[in-house]
Amino acid sequence: MSALALPYLAVLRARFALMLQYRTAAWAGVATQFWFGVIRVLILLAFYEGQSRQPMNLAQVVTYIWLGQAFLAMLPWAPDAEIAAGVESGNVGYERLRPVDTYLLWFARALAWRVANTTLRVGPIFVVAALILPLTGMANLSWRMPDSVTAACLFAVSMVMTALAASAITVLLNIVTTAVRTPRAASFLMGFTNFFSGLVIPLALFPGWAQGFLLWQPFAGLADIPFRLYSGALVGGMALQGLASQALWVVLLTLLGRWWLNRVMARIDMQGS
Repeated sequence: MSALALPYLAVLRARFALMLQYRTAAWAGVATQFWFGVIRVLILLAFYEGQSRQPMNLAQVVTYIWLGQAFLAMLPWAPDAEIAAGVESGNVGYERLRPVDTYLLWFARALAWRVANTTLRVGPIFVVAALILPLTGMANLSWRMPDSVTAACLFAVSMVMTALAASAITVLLNIVTTAVRTPRAASFLMGFTNFFSGLVIPLALFPGWAQGFLLWQPFAGLADIPFRLYSGALVGGMALQGLASQALWVVLLTLLGRWWLNRVMARIDMQGS
């Protein structure tokens, strides 16, 4: 392992371990996410009543909803709270003095944050939605297993790119916060993230003429693409397009973030006696 990577791996491990300590908050999040998951499933059950043709069947949509609730913490809704606090206090300027690459440091922090928060929530929601609900006679409301081994493997690959994209967007939110000197400036992204990632409505249920745009826009890779791969609603050439879209946006978002961060940090001056 390269010595150059050791500082970032150390930050990744330390941040991951720190975030795993917030178990009480995670359990509260699990209860909330499960409750809203049931509500969303019931809404879609009513929508599918009497519907004969849809691009995703009911079982796929229900599983999609549960995946969205289980991986909700992966979505980049806000900047890093510690960096945002540093912006407001002025301490963000010290980031220029660290003997490491600021972008990689922020990216490692974001990756640990997203993955750790998600890790705390996935297991409990899976146990309740996938294992307990079928035992209570509500199999139509339950989280189903992957459509196939291939679907499970594609989902795993896709979720790796989801974590990378979510971390890259989190760094962009950090940069926006640093550039305008307030964390509130990044709050506009929440609506876009919810809607265009497919968390409000699965993107497959949108009109056919919009599907090309929806598949290739950056937010689809945060939820819709991996969830449809899992349920078998995205197969063949479309599955490859989905993975290609995710990979493309990981690269573009990373390049954009690095370029922009260099410009923003170059304008920060350190003053003192």
